[in-house]
Amino acid sequence: MDALPVIDVSALVRGEAPPEVAAAIRRACEEHGFFYVRGHGVDPDLERALEAESRRFFALPAAAKEAIAMARGGRAWRGYFPVGGELTSGRPDLKEGLYFGAELGPDHPKVAAGARMHGANLFPPTQPSLRPVVLAYLAAMTELGHALMRGIAGSLGLDPSLFRRRYMSDPLILFRIFHYPPEEPAGEPSWGVGEHTDYGVLTILKQDDAGGLEVRTRAGWIAAPPLPGAFVCNLGDMLERMTGGLYKSTPHRVRNRSGRGRLSFPFFFDPDFDATIEPLPISDTGDTGHTGHTGAADDDAATRWDHRSVHDFRGTYGDYLSAKVAKVFPELAD
Repeated sequence: MDALPVIDVSALVRGEAPPEVAAAIRRACEEHGFFYVRGHGVDPDLERALEAESRRFFALPAAAKEAIAMARGGRAWRGYFPVGGELTSGRPDLKEGLYFGAELGPDHPKVAAGARMHGANLFPPTQPSLRPVVLAYLAAMTELGHALMRGIAGSLGLDPSLFRRRYMSDPLILFRIFHYPPEEPAGEPSWGVGEHTDYGVLTILKQDDAGGLEVRTRAGWIAAPPLPGAFVCNLGDMLERMTGGLYKSTPHRVRNRSGRGRLSFPFFFDPDFDATIEPLPISDTGDTGHTGHTGAADDDAATRWDHRSVHDFRGTYGDYLSAKVAKVFPELAD
């Protein structure tokens, strides 16, 4: 339990569904809720370009960054926030960041209806090279997200196309670029982001080489250091709800003790905003070789970071996400 598993997902990326990959995903999801993926097929040149453009952006003067502040993004909740501008459990995080999502024009039905978290992205006029890199990365990660969800469906003994058909035909795509300033050596311990779980189904994280991500396991907190050529994947609250607690959304946190700035790039591959989230028809092991699940959801509210059980939730994913994000950015809630 002192290290996260590493899974080669190249077969999933090719459109295959080997049982040994399904078994590896199931073990990782049951034991950790976190795992690394290699063989993901994302162009390393695109990753390097994204990191270089991100460093350029965060080196801009404050006025240039504030030109695309989140308040300018309206209901789409896109743009820049400064250090301390995002809250976790009511406490300011020691990070600044950029919020992006699927690039949607005014004629998109959800944009026209005024749905939150849908719309156009904000890009800095002084750095036009950022836009094509971010949009290319979003496209690549969306394809990877669908491939990984086929693997997760197979790990549950379900039709590999189930998530795409039932919940994610129009997935909510959210992408963040975070910059964590270094912790002051002589200061109090400061969290770049405090303990939390992610809200949706699957997070795919690229991180630079600074380290700082920690994951809570049954054996305690462990480090999830960057591995060359690999992404970190973790499960969100909605997958825990869908699986009746078989797969957990695992708490994690970040503390940057590297002595330099840290970049991370979480890509959230989530259900359709209007999807009603209900338990999946999980019965037996399929081809995974693991024991079945009773379907009884554990009431873990007392031990969760927010003291709320995901199994009590009723409604659409948009309902759940809007309530959560309104606490992260209370000034944008209206």
